[in-house]
Amino acid sequence: MAYETEKNLQEVFAGESQANRKYTFFAEKADKEGHPEIARLFRATAEAETVHARNHLNALDAIGSTKDNLMAASVGERYEFTKMYPGFIERAVQEENENAQLSFGLANRVEQIHFGYFEETLKALNEGGELKDETYFVCQFCGNTVAGEAPEKCPICGMPHSQFKQID
Repeated sequence: MAYETEKNLQEVFAGESQANRKYTFFAEKADKEGHPEIARLFRATAEAETVHARNHLNALDAIGSTKDNLMAASVGERYEFTKMYPGFIERAVQEENENAQLSFGLANRVEQIHFGYFEETLKALNEGGELKDETYFVCQFCGNTVAGEAPEKCPICGMPHSQFKQID
């Protein structure tokens, strides 16, 4: 694939992915403000952006085997907590942006947890071991991801048990 086209596909994948999340959050806000019809429009558009993002990722041939995907996820998470977020945190401190410091700091800690889950699962897959069929819980404030049971209090941000969403 030509370099410029590959670069363009990567760029539009990122843009469509961001639009999906943004429109999903806009839908939540519209629902809270009593505008279900606008919320539906945002949700429908978010779903369309997901279709676009998937098509672009497929055009990049970037969805591999489960093993390949675990390796890619592990590499991405490692990069985020070792390189990306530390640099972002440092810049936010320099610029005295406390909201960004908190957001980056929480995400940085959670990315390490994600990395651990991906590495553990990849190891079990490679060794032919038993794969854990876990229920996961995600803290709705910091994103902390916990297998098994949600804690009484999030060890990352301190939010109560009620702030964890079960993921099946």
